Amino acid sequence: MPPKDTKQYCYRTSPPDIFSNLPENVIDEILICLPFKDAVRTSILSKKWKYNWCRLPELTLDRTIWTSKKDFSLFSTSEITYIIYHILILHDGPITKFILDVPRTRSCPKIDGLIYFLSMNGIQHLVLKLPLCGLNKLPCSLFTCFQLRHLTLENCLIHPPPAFNGFDRLISLELHDVTISSKFLESLIYHCPLLERLVLRIPQHLNVVEIKAPKLRSFKFTGSIQFITLKDVPLLAKLSLVDTGFVRADNFDIAMFFESFISLELLHLDSDSIKFFARAGEVVPKRLPFDLICVKRLYLSEISLNGFKVISFALCLIRSFPCLQYLEIQVDEEDDDDYIRPTLICLEVEAFSDMTLNHLKTVKLRKISGTRLEMQLIKLLLAKSPALVTMVIDPHYTLNSRKYVKVEAEISKFQRASSKAEVLYDVYYY
Repeated sequence: MPPKDTKQYCYRTSPPDIFSNLPENVIDEILICLPFKDAVRTSILSKKWKYNWCRLPELTLDRTIWTSKKDFSLFSTSEITYIIYHILILHDGPITKFILDVPRTRSCPKIDGLIYFLSMNGIQHLVLKLPLCGLNKLPCSLFTCFQLRHLTLENCLIHPPPAFNGFDRLISLELHDVTISSKFLESLIYHCPLLERLVLRIPQHLNVVEIKAPKLRSFKFTGSIQFITLKDVPLLAKLSLVDTGFVRADNFDIAMFFESFISLELLHLDSDSIKFFARAGEVVPKRLPFDLICVKRLYLSEISLNGFKVISFALCLIRSFPCLQYLEIQVDEEDDDDYIRPTLICLEVEAFSDMTLNHLKTVKLRKISGTRLEMQLIKLLLAKSPALVTMVIDPHYTLNSRKYVKVEAEISKFQRASSKAEVLYDVYYY
């Protein structure tokens, strides 16, 4: 007999399976937005989702993958290799983007089969960050990935087959801590006719490398090299030469180096680069024989103001960039001694009687400790910048509060060409 009090029982029907009823294109969009480990975990949501992650066109196997759940320790090299190939066995469809970031291990996982698999599945964006554990020679199959548009390599030995003729679709190339010959590096760049972005961090010492890249828009170099010659770069807009270790070249023509930068908008040089240019000739030119009106932003880092040739070349650049809008200078630690008179003279406002920084709106000076040279530089920039809106002064950590107050009071007395100029102090130390 059924119970009389039916209110005690609640009859429930199972809710509709929302996850299973989603269109496949919606599921794919959801999975692409998730980290790869989370995308794989969605296989437990429903039967329809079990293998959906296997058709993802973009795979990111970064350092979050290679950690044990129990003790958060890194997997061994053999375990990493097994995981990579297990994923590839299950994968179905093209892979357009693949990122492999392997942590520090005793040896590099075997990637020959991986690269071959990617070369046969339409890879367009490839990032290989291998562990620093000897020379990780790249397989020949990498140089058959002719659909590549973005390529990043780290800790690799790059030695292409003789028949390799470049990547004719590549638009972005990054090489970090790679072993490569000067000749092939030059050839590789030349045979990437669509290359727009180039990042090189080469620790080994290379000979002179000539770069010809008619589509290049951004170039950043860090490393040890005799010198870099940039030719046929009419579209180059951003150039950064930092920690270069250039070797002094005889009869180096500064003007010839800069004359091809007809589209340059941003230039970043550090002390090493500036010292190379400053010492290239017996006399540092007051300005280049031409103006680069396209340059809007100039970054000078770790500049020693008490080096006469160094500051002379920095001023040469400022004079040669009449449309400069943003200037950032990070000064190096120095002693304000008695051997700075020539540098003080070249920083005097009267020495700039031939020009005015009519477009300069923002100046940032970093690691300021209140030396005479620094104060003279501040005085010069305030006096010659009628459009200046903001000058930000970042004090050096050794500047005590008493000296800081003195510096601030002295700067407040400097003449300003711009009535709108405001001096801001980044005083988070106090």
